[in-house]
Amino acid sequence: MITSELWRGKRFAVLGLARSGAATVRALVASGASVVAWDSDAGRREALSQAPPLQGRGWGGGSPQVQRLGMAPTPNPSPEGEGHLRFADPETIDLTGFDALVVSPGVPLNTHPIAAKARAAGVPIIGDIELFAQARSELPPHKVVGITGTNGKSTTTALIKHIVETAGVPVLMGGNIGLPILEQAPLADGGVYVLELSSYQIDLTQTLDCDVAVLLNITPDHLDRYDGFDAYAASKARLFAMQTPEHDAIVSIFDAPSAAIARSLSARAEHLTKIAPGFCMDQSRWPSLQGPHNAQNALAAINACEALGIPNAAIDRGLESFTGLPHRMETVATKNGVRFVNDSKATNPESAAPALAAFDGIHWILGGQSKSASLDACRPGFGHVRAAYTIGAAGVQFADLLTGTMPVSYCETLDRAVMAAAAAAQPGETVLLSPACASFDQFRDFEARGDAFRAAVEALP
Repeated sequence: MITSELWRGKRFAVLGLARSGAATVRALVASGASVVAWDSDAGRREALSQAPPLQGRGWGGGSPQVQRLGMAPTPNPSPEGEGHLRFADPETIDLTGFDALVVSPGVPLNTHPIAAKARAAGVPIIGDIELFAQARSELPPHKVVGITGTNGKSTTTALIKHIVETAGVPVLMGGNIGLPILEQAPLADGGVYVLELSSYQIDLTQTLDCDVAVLLNITPDHLDRYDGFDAYAASKARLFAMQTPEHDAIVSIFDAPSAAIARSLSARAEHLTKIAPGFCMDQSRWPSLQGPHNAQNALAAINACEALGIPNAAIDRGLESFTGLPHRMETVATKNGVRFVNDSKATNPESAAPALAAFDGIHWILGGQSKSASLDACRPGFGHVRAAYTIGAAGVQFADLLTGTMPVSYCETLDRAVMAAAAAAQPGETVLLSPACASFDQFRDFEARGDAFRAAVEALP
């Protein structure tokens, strides 16, 4: 667990107690902070209160009355700086005097009333990545790589981590992937923290100075959280604004907003690397890094690792041995000569397009909670699609969009779509789950959707 003396005796409110929020509470209390925590899910509050080292600490953590009613007195740090925890909704308490409100990236600050309340009280709104940034000065000497972009973040983050690990350098990854960063044990001297950073996480961060910052691309996404596309792009740009100018910036200039950010960084000279379209790479030795999108991801990872001083031989070994990530163009089975591919992480049309380009003879399963009324980003791959099978809340809408372009069936649920696609697919063809949608209409998250696809495939005769 990452802790900091900077938090001892301070007061924090934490809103959202899923993985990163729960880890934040544990780290703050272990550091001697007084914490008021809340989640509308009573089960999360109960689980946190019973988890070591919080059980029995401060105002009792596990007290049902405190959890249910939030009736404990407003905490005052003890003279010894011992950490305290109580449960109360930050919307119902006076935030005056708190040092920060720590919110989950899932809290929509553009609409949630807690944002205005915290600002009125003069309380900074931050996330767990900002707490990590604050704690860095107390950690053994290390470097941080931050990766952002609309698509490709997870693969690039995992690839950089794998290459660094292949080189024998202590490394861990966190942020929007894997374990919460504050949950993990600090690295030894010379270690590298590799962080996948969504725009939401960047919005909640003020002081993260990445030794290497990477921008992969910017395409329309999450626009319900921003005042237009330009504001979303500006959020991504803040990763570089927080950097020391002598630290390294790597920017793929495949799209106009990313190219504009690269131009704004031109004064960095040799500390700016631009990845241009049309760069040819031999990907034949990288079985898990196929397709043009993975060429971009690989080149970003190569440049980042070179900036870290990783030897070229280790970079080559890492590229060759990388096995990819679950739910990202993952072959889960081959049955009767038909390949079944789980690309559940493709939660918008732009991220579904690479899979359509990577395979031939596709039986495409798509749909869910739509982020876009258009599938135009996928259109270049339509020629590879034999038939489409739509599901979820966007199923009817997408069926209407695709009718006349390809054979399409509205299947409503994923298991029905798998059965229909498997029945139609011929040997040598591919049944592809690449939804181009979020999962929340029918599933907990994209991972649960991918697991359901795998289970449906396994159940096929």
